[in-house]
Amino acid sequence: MISIIIPCYNAERTLASTIASALEQDVEKEVIVVNDGSTDSSAAIIGEFGSRIRLLSTPNRGVSSARESGTTLACGQYIQYLDSDDLLAPATLGARLEAVANADIVHTDWQKLEFGRDGTYVLADIIRPDLAAIERDAEEVTATSEFWAPPAALLYRREIVERIGGWPAGLPVIQDARYLFEAARHKARFAYVAGVGAYYRVSPDSLSRRNLTRFIADCARNTSEIETIWRGQGALASSRVNALARAWAHVVSAALLNGFDEFENARVRYNGLAARRKMFEAGYLLRRMVGASAAASVLQAALQSKRMLRRWTCE
Repeated sequence: MISIIIPCYNAERTLASTIASALEQDVEKEVIVVNDGSTDSSAAIIGEFGSRIRLLSTPNRGVSSARESGTTLACGQYIQYLDSDDLLAPATLGARLEAVANADIVHTDWQKLEFGRDGTYVLADIIRPDLAAIERDAEEVTATSEFWAPPAALLYRREIVERIGGWPAGLPVIQDARYLFEAARHKARFAYVAGVGAYYRVSPDSLSRRNLTRFIADCARNTSEIETIWRGQGALASSRVNALARAWAHVVSAALLNGFDEFENARVRYNGLAARRKMFEAGYLLRRMVGASAAASVLQAALQSKRMLRRWTCE
């Protein structure tokens, strides 16, 4: 049996279709909805499904806690996490079950649902995983999110869920990326099912878009923790040095262009792994001269001018 766990917080606009996509799967299943202290009409929407679902209502503790609570209730041999704004494609869980015999995680292609100007969602890019990269070093590519998929596109065997040991409550924005890394770190075996298995809503209200400060802080913390884990295993292989450098470079760039506090530490961590970049060093000097916010404004204006120049020269 598959336990489908849906954490929900103020998801009245999308929740009904998400639950329906789970109930329509033609497999032995249970659907567990964890209402994480919603204050909108989510509770009423959940109630409309009656006994077809299992409901757990909790105070608002965040999505990681809600997933953990649902996992504690789950009776299935397999765990399917499904965010309250995403959808399972028809028949996808049956296809995943066929592929899971010799795997701990089955992953599928997934498709973005972009928020349109008219307020509706429209089908957009289909994302296919880099299978060669996963086979080469799943731990490395999940550490950098070069391989990432929304929970809706991933079916977990219960044994790997138990080995992982819980969702990371300390990373409120990118906890799903860290969870996937932890699965790879615990030697999860991956299997792939071709075709779109999940639809991922890209919303302007998502936490990573609403709060870039929190997102970059999460990225910095996650990269620091992964570096500590890897260094604790002994000397770093060159590929992992490069992976960490790429992850820190992402934090440095975003922090520099937005005036975030993470810049200083991330720059030092990057310089300890790779050759210094002129842009980062120039940004460091500029921040010391005019302050973080003013430096960010100057650099953003310079980048915008460069983009405009490139556009003019290409037309």
